[in-house]
Amino acid sequence: MFDAEKFVNDQVKAIKAKVDGKAIIACSGGVDSVVSAVIASKAIGDRLLAVYVDTGLMRKGETEEVRNMLKDLNVNFKVLNAADEFFGDLKGITEPEAKRKAIGERFIRCFEREAKEFGAKYLVQGTIAPDVIESGKDGKGVVKSHHNVGGLPAEMGLELVEPLIELYKDGVRQAARYLGIKVSERQPFPGPGLGVRCLGEVTPENISVVREACHIVEDEIRKASSDGEMELPWQYFAALLPIRSVGVHNGGRMYGRTVVIRAVLSSDGMTARCAGIPFVVLDRISKRITDEMGDRVNRVVYDVTDKPPATIEWE
Repeated sequence: MFDAEKFVNDQVKAIKAKVDGKAIIACSGGVDSVVSAVIASKAIGDRLLAVYVDTGLMRKGETEEVRNMLKDLNVNFKVLNAADEFFGDLKGITEPEAKRKAIGERFIRCFEREAKEFGAKYLVQGTIAPDVIESGKDGKGVVKSHHNVGGLPAEMGLELVEPLIELYKDGVRQAARYLGIKVSERQPFPGPGLGVRCLGEVTPENISVVREACHIVEDEIRKASSDGEMELPWQYFAALLPIRSVGVHNGGRMYGRTVVIRAVLSSDGMTARCAGIPFVVLDRISKRITDEMGDRVNRVVYDVTDKPPATIEWE
């Protein structure tokens, strides 16, 4: 039986013993990084700086939402706009592992700059066990290199502190509930952001398409769950496929984009089963995407694959 109180107290003691100066924490606003931030803040107080990096790959309204959340947590924080850097590094890259490694390295370079300015030599991360396992760090083959594990550059000027590295997502959520963190049930969002929901090259235009499609999927599924039409999935989103097809828009031919809806049920992210979205909800999502994005998207499909054989994200 997992004891959240004991876990938190043990990690606070461990960080106090290890961190003898200042530290920064990579804080995306997800439950993993927020739990890590609260634990680290309990351990070293104002010697911690939470850094949220706006990569340009975030969901609609996410940066402002995270800014407000960090204010509520009463931790030192900084919001860094680095979209141009990330898009520059990703230019021309289409292979998923190469994307993840480019994103991981850019994160570290951003954190190194902020750490130097703050006078920190430690980087706290919300790395959890599945990140390590899927990145092939447990002796198994690589499934995908998580940006905070396999995506880290070989040379970096910061010492890592990872208080959650032995936990799975269900344990992290228990720790979050114990700490009274509002985002304890927030659905997972990948560290590389919409970069791994944009199959093909990551460009500002492609990201703008998948950002709006993700917003519509999340909004409609939350409404459907609130209205009792369906169970709220563990994770639900849209991805942009590198496929164009012929369609009709304003009475004329268009060669439009294709968006896929993905929703799964899980507890730890290691395995997942397809969430059974009622057809009436899928129909609403499809119509809204094509109505609101009809000049760009003319086809919506639904992914019904479990994990395994698929992964939850498409890349």
